[in-house]
Amino acid sequence: MKKPNILFLISHDTGRYLGCYDRPVKSPEIDRLASSGVRFDQAFCPTPTCSPSRGSILTGLYPHNNGLIGLAHYEFGINENVSTLPMALQQSGYETTLIGFSHETIGHTERGTYSSNTKLGYQRYEKIEGSRAPQVADKSIEYLKEKSKDSSKPFFANIGFWETHRTFDEYEPFADEIEEVTVPEYLPDTEKVRKEIALMNGSVKVLDEAIGRIINTLKETGLDENTILIYTTDHGIAFPRAKGTMKEAGLETALIFYSPKLFGENVTTNELICNIDLMPTILDLAGLPIPENLDGKSFAPFLLKETEATERNEFFFELTWHDNYHPMRGVRTKKYKYVRNFEDGPEIYLPMDIHKSPSGEEVRQKFYVPNAKEELYDLEKDPLEETNLIENPHYASIVEELRAKVNHWMEKTNDPLLNGRVPGVASKSWALEAEKGNAYIGRR
Repeated sequence: MKKPNILFLISHDTGRYLGCYDRPVKSPEIDRLASSGVRFDQAFCPTPTCSPSRGSILTGLYPHNNGLIGLAHYEFGINENVSTLPMALQQSGYETTLIGFSHETIGHTERGTYSSNTKLGYQRYEKIEGSRAPQVADKSIEYLKEKSKDSSKPFFANIGFWETHRTFDEYEPFADEIEEVTVPEYLPDTEKVRKEIALMNGSVKVLDEAIGRIINTLKETGLDENTILIYTTDHGIAFPRAKGTMKEAGLETALIFYSPKLFGENVTTNELICNIDLMPTILDLAGLPIPENLDGKSFAPFLLKETEATERNEFFFELTWHDNYHPMRGVRTKKYKYVRNFEDGPEIYLPMDIHKSPSGEEVRQKFYVPNAKEELYDLEKDPLEETNLIENPHYASIVEELRAKVNHWMEKTNDPLLNGRVPGVASKSWALEAEKGNAYIGRR
């Protein structure tokens, strides 16, 4: 049986901020893809920051199990003894290619290095300066046309877009009118926030148009007949109370699978998925063995309609380093979320680009108050996670159960956080912001 090609598209800081997920933004091409395939409405990442989340996609492992617990350009990398998805596919006869943006490294890297492509398992790397969606689409279209003329090997192509990462100013020509914008419920409805949402909507439009061009080429070349197309995102949008936080808006990801021969059309599901499940699922769909040490679980049987549900009832999540140290661990079930904060810090952590943004300026005073040591939320009754139930006696047994799960998980996986503070380097900007009185100053 001929192995399927794998076309893997991933955008940056997009979460589920797309029309097909009922968000107030225009994304007709991605919406059309969703209606042609399988859309997962409860897909999440195990960490709400770029490199660690992407590292989990590539390894099927939680960040502290693969080593990439901070940003690649801050000298964090996947452990050299860890196998990646491109490595496994290459060893099984796939041609592996990276086009555009990558935020993963393996082994020791120098400060400022975003990716170590060959070592990650890519035989070919098409570098695009800036990795903006229109140029990434141009190169991807060239690649697909080339592959349509040479089918000697199945291919795995990872296509990475810079969009919808900050800053948004370059997308002003595509921005929505400020008065037409709908602000997410968890953000203040102010002119500054509206302006930023309007600009981000422009970024989504640029991304969407590029993805549409790639999909059209896939179909025009006939490659779609034997290609599995996957579109996903690394974590939530780059706004306060989303990216960098354990809120739903931080951990949410889009996930769409498309193959006219293998999967159904216009399928939506609330089955719980974590992006550590992507590597085993892709290997399974390619008919390849799944390494036994993975944290992720294949949901290929669900996609292929061999089962009615996935194997996942919960997933663990973590944050160690981003541009600052903010150690957190927790677990999310289908109903509850338990979070543990390991050090004094702000109630809501804002990564530096969000902290300095107009939206960040609007909420700093509110969010830069001391965090709770533990948090519990009933996601069915409180989807915005506004009421911490950790001291509520009615939930004592739930707290005890989930606390024990996190303890067991950390011990079983030799989480480095059990040994105290994890070494790393914070952005120099935080010291400057502290001098100005703009940063969280700690409990008094």
